[in-house]
Amino acid sequence: MEVIDAIVIQNSEVEAKETVVSSLDKTKAEFIWTLQATWHLVNTRLEMDAAFDQPVCKKKKLWEMVAEKVNVQLRESEVTVKAYECDLKWRNMLATYRKNAERAKRLGAAGVHWEFFKAMHQVLGKTREEVDAQRRARLSGTRVGKAMASKRFTPILPTPPAAGAAAAPGPARPPQDVLQLYLELQERKMNMWAQQRALEERKIEAINNLAQAISSLAQSSAQKDER
Repeated sequence: MEVIDAIVIQNSEVEAKETVVSSLDKTKAEFIWTLQATWHLVNTRLEMDAAFDQPVCKKKKLWEMVAEKVNVQLRESEVTVKAYECDLKWRNMLATYRKNAERAKRLGAAGVHWEFFKAMHQVLGKTREEVDAQRRARLSGTRVGKAMASKRFTPILPTPPAAGAAAAPGPARPPQDVLQLYLELQERKMNMWAQQRALEERKIEAINNLAQAISSLAQSSAQKDER
């Protein structure tokens, strides 16, 4: 009789552990990017491109808005996509887009067969002059833009060469190019920080899920001991 009771207890403990593990796997399940989900991400991100292109913006908040909109469009999906997953997926798609953009320059648009290229190129394939004009328009209402407009902005230029010294090759870098380079560097720093922050959040989420699983197992064992 004691042997039968021990077998029943062991079987119940195994079933409880399997239930906790299956629930843990469900919470840790990563989002699978189907073709439909990828199209929702592309359309949503391109619609918000003007917000992402602001000189100063909270990228994490914007990516949370993107994830929320994608999840609303994917109502039947059991697993919801997170903000950092949208961010990482978009970075991978940008790398693919740049490769196809170079291919389009060599072979023409007809030589590119990537299904997302046309939609992304209509928004991202702007000329350098158009991008500069949009940045100047955005800066026009800021403190830097007003200072430049009123000529109170004094750029730092290289020290002129001494008399008789050979002139440096090439023209001096215009102040607008210096400002644009500064903005691009700041945007890169923000992107690197956002990516690092997303990885840290994933680590914390995994640790919390593991702690919950251990707590559930401990509660199950305590209930078995009380019985």
